[in-house]
Amino acid sequence: METPGSQTSLHRANLERVVRAVRMAGSLTQAEIARTTGLSAATVSNIVRELKDGGTVEVISTSAGGRRARSVSLSGDAGIVIGVDFGHTHLRVAVGNLAHQVLAEEAEPLDVDASSAEGFDRAEHLVKRLIAASGISQDKVIGVGLGVPGPIDVESGTLGSTAILPGWKGINPSQELAGRLGVPVYVDNDANLGALGELVWGSGRGVKDLAYIKVASGVGAGLVISGQIYRGPGGTAGEIGHITLDESGPVCRCGNRGCLETFTAARYVLPLLQSSHEPGLTMEKVVQLAREGDPGCRRVIVDVGRHIGSGVATLCNLLNPSRVVLGGDLAEAGELVLGPIRDSVSRYAIPSAARQLSVLPGALGGRAEVLGALALALNEMGDSTLLDSTLPASTPAFT
Repeated sequence: METPGSQTSLHRANLERVVRAVRMAGSLTQAEIARTTGLSAATVSNIVRELKDGGTVEVISTSAGGRRARSVSLSGDAGIVIGVDFGHTHLRVAVGNLAHQVLAEEAEPLDVDASSAEGFDRAEHLVKRLIAASGISQDKVIGVGLGVPGPIDVESGTLGSTAILPGWKGINPSQELAGRLGVPVYVDNDANLGALGELVWGSGRGVKDLAYIKVASGVGAGLVISGQIYRGPGGTAGEIGHITLDESGPVCRCGNRGCLETFTAARYVLPLLQSSHEPGLTMEKVVQLAREGDPGCRRVIVDVGRHIGSGVATLCNLLNPSRVVLGGDLAEAGELVLGPIRDSVSRYAIPSAARQLSVLPGALGGRAEVLGALALALNEMGDSTLLDSTLPASTPAFT
């Protein structure tokens, strides 16, 4: 039996520390593991050898700084995680391993607002189809990350706003999908998952503090503080779409007037162009036309960027992030939208906060949320459970 402070419990803690560092990064050299964990090079070397012998990690020769090194990643056989992203008009699923490799991915159109039951039926079917197509045994799946387009109430686990997904009223997404798949399911809103995806795989790599801004049917921000998603005690942190820009402006779905969302979200922006453009216009099409030189679409994109910049300036003054990543269809507009965002930040943010901020387009496009769902499953997975599934019950106590 392990006792606190014993050599065995210390060794177990060091094993979990190394596994956690590798799991969060995807892969690290042994020198990077030592720096990340604070363990000595000799201890890391012994632990990596033990984990390799137990099948928990894989080690390959590489180079770092011109020198030979050993890169450590979690074994592809150690387990599989699933990412599920519900957008308002789509369902996307990805299958990945613990080495941060995406093994399969597929998306299909879906009116998520219509029926939660249909959404979960489709998600269950697509998950099982991708697992089968990948040649993976279903018992290898150890966790699922799930993204939904709305805030999650921390206490109840249900969607916090029925105005966003009225067909999901009273539904606990985590329990619903876990009951169908038989594995733990971790749920978060789409903006938080977009932030996680960009942090691990995209434009947020290498930074500890960032905001991921997503503009679609609504406007939200995923906030990363000291490398961790910040959700707030009620799970609604990052709702920048409801910052008031004009108290005499249009009535927002939240009941207030002149929210940022009423000047930037698709439902408010697209009607501005209806009289001069063909029916069926989407934000994706507006961005395309703007890039091709359409004057009306260019004006709308610039105005949207300027308004987003006002919201970002408020974030800068409150949280002082080092990077803002713009996701969704708007990111494809490039400098046409990023330039006005930066201009507004320079005008309204505290100068020291504005100088430290970089504003970048997302690198992952529409995949940010589903990859963030994979990252969520990886983050929430217990290192102890992973070790128990791979290592023998008794392990030598290296120090």
